[in-house]
Amino acid sequence: MGTYKFYKLDFAGWADRISGDSRLAEYWKGVLSEHPEFFRLDADREKASLVWRRQHQKRFHVDAEKTLSKDDFHELSDEEKARVSRIPLTSSEIGTLVQTAINLHARALEQKTDSRWWIVGFFGILGALVGALIHSWAA
Repeated sequence: MGTYKFYKLDFAGWADRISGDSRLAEYWKGVLSEHPEFFRLDADREKASLVWRRQHQKRFHVDAEKTLSKDDFHELSDEEKARVSRIPLTSSEIGTLVQTAINLHARALEQKTDSRWWIVGFFGILGALVGALIHSWAA
């Protein structure tokens, strides 16, 4: 998503680019919708893009693969402007996004593990109570 020529696509387009199967559009819609820290949907909620890439100006000519100056952009026809997208992310920016995603995932796993601390204690106490009941019943 950070390096494709066009920064914003519909879900079928992203499904095809990411997994090679446009039929997985609903799956990818769910993934992209669940992570607003990385992705934004358009006003109609039919297309998605990376938040970071949206911060760049629309000055990248996808056919010429070059960044246009403000004057060059304004000299383009409307048809040519349709071939202009946001500047692709650098490898450093993509690396930062990947590292951030890994860190967020690791924290989520830690939280999930931390939220289960009571399970071991609960079953230990439950086992002791059941053992005491069995012992008192057998006596």
